[in-house]
Amino acid sequence: MDFLQSIFRVNLNVLPFYLLAVIISFTVHEFAHAYYANKFGDPTAKLLGRVTLNPAVHIDLLGTLLLLIGGFGWAKPVPVNRDNFSRPRLMGIIVSAAGPLSNLLLAFVTTLIYAMLLHFQVLPGMENQRVAQAIYLFINALINLNLFLFIFNLIPLPPLDGYRIVEDVAPTPVRRKLQQFEQWSIFIFLLILVIPQVRAVTIEPLYMLAQMIYIQFLQFSFYITGLFGA
Repeated sequence: MDFLQSIFRVNLNVLPFYLLAVIISFTVHEFAHAYYANKFGDPTAKLLGRVTLNPAVHIDLLGTLLLLIGGFGWAKPVPVNRDNFSRPRLMGIIVSAAGPLSNLLLAFVTTLIYAMLLHFQVLPGMENQRVAQAIYLFINALINLNLFLFIFNLIPLPPLDGYRIVEDVAPTPVRRKLQQFEQWSIFIFLLILVIPQVRAVTIEPLYMLAQMIYIQFLQFSFYITGLFGA
C-alpha cells in the first residue's frame, strides 16, 4: 500500500473520487472545444464524434494516468481547422478559451452546489456519514481539479490552450517565430515531471493559486446561498 501511495500524487483513499473528477473535467473541457468549433463552422470535431459528453471519445488513458501520478496530463485533443472559420483568429481564440473557461464554470457551479448542501444542512444532516464524506471528497476533488485545469491550460506553452490564444493574438511574424519552438515543449513538460525542484516552482504554485480561487468561490457561494435564508 505504501508503495502504491508513493506512485500516485493523490491519497489512495481519494483516488476513486479524483479519477471520476478527472473523467468529468476532461470530458467537459474537450466538449467545449468541439462544440464551439462546430458552432463557428468547423465540422471536423463533429465528424469525428467529438461534440458529445461521452467520456469514451475524449479520455486519453496515458494522459489520465500521468495526471494521477505526475499532477498534470491531457485528454485527446480536439482537432480544429481554423480555415473553416469566417473570422479565424477571433473564433480561434474563443474555441481555445472555451476549454479552460468550461472548467472554471464547472468549478464555480460545483462550489455553489456545495455551499447550498452545507447551508441547508443536507450534508451535515445525512444519517450515513460515510456517504456524506464520499460526496464531500468528490466535490472537493472536482472543484480543485477544474480550477487547476483552468489555470494550467492558460499557460502559453504548446500544446496548451494558452499558447493557441497567444498564437491567434500575435502578429503573423511573431506567430511564425513561436512555431519554431513548438518542438521543444515536450522536453519542458518532461523536465517538470521528472525534476522535483522544477516542479516545485512551476506546477505546485498553480495548485496553491487554485486553492486561493476556491476560497473566493466558497465565500461568494456562501453569500449567495445566505440570501435564500436558512
